[in-house]
Amino acid sequence: MKEHVTILGALYIAFSAQGLLAATIVLVAVAGGGLLSGDPDAIAITSTVGVAISSLLFVLSVPGLIGGIGLLKRISWSRYLVLIVGCFNLMAIPFGTALGIYTIWVLVKPETVALFETPKPTTSPSSDPPR
Repeated sequence: MKEHVTILGALYIAFSAQGLLAATIVLVAVAGGGLLSGDPDAIAITSTVGVAISSLLFVLSVPGLIGGIGLLKRISWSRYLVLIVGCFNLMAIPFGTALGIYTIWVLVKPETVALFETPKPTTSPSSDPPR
């Protein structure tokens, strides 16, 4: 399952990077279109709309990016974050649905759960300091 977790982390980084790129393109295209028109009303409206849409795309992409990096580093909380993002991805037909199904399939397996559990520190009686 280690390979699947690595693939899943890379997929989330790639999908989130696409979302961040889309946010940048929307901001430049929409706000830039208003600036090119030269009309103060158009500039105000397109700037507001461009910032709103790009902010939404940014907010939706960042958790996937953070979760993907966490999966690659095998950080325990990243499994929960990516499961939540994967459930939201189920609504993004067709690629998000496929990614969401793959996410759930990989991250609920017992082998994957064991992979993300933090090992408990063991102490032996001989390692305790004398009293």
